[in-house]
Amino acid sequence: MGRLEGKVAIVTGGGTGIGEATCHRFAQEGAQVVIFEIQEEAGEETASALRSAGYEADSIRVDVTREEDVARAVADTMARRGRIDILINNAGIPGANKFTHELTVPEWEQVFAVNVRGPFLCSKHVLPHMMAARRGAIVHFSSIYALIGNDDLPPYHATKGAILSMTKTDAICYAPFGIRVNCVHPGSVKTPLFVKAGQTYPGGYETYLAMMQAKHPLPLAEPVDIANCVLFLASDEARFVTGASLVCDGGYTVQ
Repeated sequence: MGRLEGKVAIVTGGGTGIGEATCHRFAQEGAQVVIFEIQEEAGEETASALRSAGYEADSIRVDVTREEDVARAVADTMARRGRIDILINNAGIPGANKFTHELTVPEWEQVFAVNVRGPFLCSKHVLPHMMAARRGAIVHFSSIYALIGNDDLPPYHATKGAILSMTKTDAICYAPFGIRVNCVHPGSVKTPLFVKAGQTYPGGYETYLAMMQAKHPLPLAEPVDIANCVLFLASDEARFVTGASLVCDGGYTVQ
């Protein structure tokens, strides 16, 4: 049997990058995957690829910043699948790359809407179903920048600190219901966003890649490397793990 056999897993932002890799790993381990994705075409492409490989998968267009979208999608998932065992709050944006004094209020609020309100809303609407079943696993995506500082993306870094605090609080609140809440802290990962950033970097992608690699003792991660960390936290192998921060950064933060 697979490590997630018979479980239903929601993955937000499952159309690309780490979210897409997580959907594939979960399906390979027996999960029925439900993708919440604002990029409708990307979400359906991932779901279609999974179904073509013989797995069970749905994609629902969801803007995680809109409560009505999230409530509808969670209700739809329960109607289709009858249960929700796992929630992966992966969807996020980097936001404007400006120093704090240069940011506008809408630029700041947009990042918080996606990166913090989104996980809050998805958790809010999934948790009652997990509480009724007295089981569940939630994995939030934080970042190494919840643990260390850097001279870019202030709103992004602030949101990842918020996610870390949310993880610890909800882990305590929902442990009596058999629900575990953990988070991952990735370092640099070779996602489409990483490639796009590299293409606009002075000197081009190869220069960017070399610069980022120099910060990580281990070779830079592929999306599946982070997906495997998420898989562990979502699986019953981590049944005694809650409120934890799994740092998956190739040694970046231990230097």
